[in-house]
Amino acid sequence: MMQFHRSLRAQPVPTPIIPEKTTEEPLPSKVAQSTVTCFYQANVVGFWRNVSILWCKHLMNHSLHVTVDSVGGEVQYSCKIDVKPWHFWSKKGYKTFEVDGNQVELYWDLRSAKFAGSPEPSSDYYVALVSDEEVVLLLGDYKKKAYKRTKSRPALVDAMLLVKKENVFAKKSFSTKARFDEKRKDNEIVVDSLTGGPSDPEMWISIDGIVLIHVKNLQWKFRGNQTVMVNKQPVQVFWDVHDWLFSGSGSGPGLFIFKPGPPEAESEKEGSAVEGCESDDGSVGYFSTMNIATFEFCLVLYAYKIE
Repeated sequence: MMQFHRSLRAQPVPTPIIPEKTTEEPLPSKVAQSTVTCFYQANVVGFWRNVSILWCKHLMNHSLHVTVDSVGGEVQYSCKIDVKPWHFWSKKGYKTFEVDGNQVELYWDLRSAKFAGSPEPSSDYYVALVSDEEVVLLLGDYKKKAYKRTKSRPALVDAMLLVKKENVFAKKSFSTKARFDEKRKDNEIVVDSLTGGPSDPEMWISIDGIVLIHVKNLQWKFRGNQTVMVNKQPVQVFWDVHDWLFSGSGSGPGLFIFKPGPPEAESEKEGSAVEGCESDDGSVGYFSTMNIATFEFCLVLYAYKIE
């Protein structure tokens, strides 16, 4: 056990990157495709790897995609689950797929899963990724059932959620959830907007029912950032709603980023090993110069207005 633990710590940490264009990113169309993508780091087949969990839902389909990167990130191994209400399809299942020539198992039970307006379940389910008889990534609140079903032990080191990216479609009010503090429950996040009519455009950002940011004259302040306090902890909020106001087709999304922690003016100092950058096209990249434990979570929300 000690020998394995030492080898685990010695493994290089891959760079988690949200690509410039991802397949789940919805194109402007008449069909609203809501997606939730969570990017994790997990120890799969003896190495730290990027693992992405994509929940996708539109009028014709509801699916779950699990993707595991090779050590260098050049190759992706994926497994797809259809989450459909058809009576002849079992919402409890098991699949195997290979990662770098090694077998990995995926178990799920969505029979009682509850959904609250998001393609990602809110409760009463599990999805378990198993490697070398360890549950290296476990989603959902049915944890005991997952361990019993997989007959596998918990991983030596828990998987880490680095980035949650969500595409939301609505007319004026966009809502999502994120956990800014692992010791607390999920925080409710709501972005309300008023961009039409005779009044000057405005925007409100609420967390757990409390309006923390109110932007007046949005046509002049369509890009900005502010640090707010959530449960006595700082959370940085960035927004760019240029396309809401000035996009010719009106199909471009508003971009919101929520990152726990104070502003990192000292990020270039020694010991600040994680940096995030926002490019002109809205893609977000993260890289590390130190240990995996220094990674921090952030939520990236794309808010699409519909008529």
